[in-house]
Amino acid sequence: MLDRLHSLIAVPEVQFAALVVAALIAGIAAHSVLRLVVRRTMSDTGAPRTILKRVDAPARLLLPLLALSIVIQHAQLDAAWLAGFVHILSLVVIAAFTWFAISAVAGVQAAIASRNLIDVEDNLHARRILTQTRVLSRIAMALIFMIGAAAILMTFPGAREIGASLLASAGLVGLVAGFAARPVLGNLLAGVQIALTQPIRLDDVVIVENEWGRIEEITGSYVVVRLWDERRLVVPLEYFISKPFQNWTRTTSRIIGSVFVWVDYALPLEPLRAELLRLCEGAKEWDRRVCVLQVTDANERAMQLRALVSSTGSAQNWDLRCIVREGLIAFVAREYPDALPIMRQLRVEATSTDPEPRMPAPSAS
Repeated sequence: MLDRLHSLIAVPEVQFAALVVAALIAGIAAHSVLRLVVRRTMSDTGAPRTILKRVDAPARLLLPLLALSIVIQHAQLDAAWLAGFVHILSLVVIAAFTWFAISAVAGVQAAIASRNLIDVEDNLHARRILTQTRVLSRIAMALIFMIGAAAILMTFPGAREIGASLLASAGLVGLVAGFAARPVLGNLLAGVQIALTQPIRLDDVVIVENEWGRIEEITGSYVVVRLWDERRLVVPLEYFISKPFQNWTRTTSRIIGSVFVWVDYALPLEPLRAELLRLCEGAKEWDRRVCVLQVTDANERAMQLRALVSSTGSAQNWDLRCIVREGLIAFVAREYPDALPIMRQLRVEATSTDPEPRMPAPSAS
């Protein structure tokens, strides 16, 4: 029995299988040890811990594969199936490396996002950092994926021949491919330019195609604008480089809004100015910067009043303008009802159809 066992162990295929199992066990053990060390040495809220959480799953696959690759490189086994096995293993290793690199970039993005929150009042710096991080990380992920796919294709001999033939005939084919890929390349370059110059940032208030909304998402090829009525406007990145648009929060989120009211000339303005100040002081949306009432237009029937009010953001300013508009109209209707503009028309009294007026009947006396 022992002789059979020794003879079985002496078989090269059995030795190779044992080494493969040992390499896989060693890789899994190395991952477990590294994971335990990281948990003991790092806090639960740090940026390195956030990155390591993202790369944990690909590392669990990558470390055993690397150990298996080392074993195969030093294995002395002459078998027909070994070349195919090595090729498959190299493909899986490249895919695991690609997954690990993309996860690492995503971890860096998540770590930066956790340190720069935009759900605060003064979030200009955080939005600037998050915009650069998100756009550049998307571009980096796309490049890593392309490099990984190219590395996988280059392991096939046929792909090398195709690449050589394409390079040999790169004249006309290159022009056609460049023209076809112009929108993709344009959006890619626009993404780099947006990340560096930042004409838009996450949570910016913009007006695009006559639509008011906020920048909700910036990807590697398009921007998602969340409109005021919860619709989503998807705009290519190149749009924000080649066409004009309005950005209400480019340098600061503070904004001034206007309210227009038409009233009669007989209305005194000082009581209305006092009412405007009272409305602003009672509204939490007012940032105490601007509260002005002016006559901006007049015609033969009425005069136009414009109230300017300021807020820390566009959403707060919209609510403040509604409060001011409702309050001023209610004040004028309550205190000066005759000062509201009225379309006066001539009234025609109804006449009787009888040819002669009727005389009252004599009283019986």
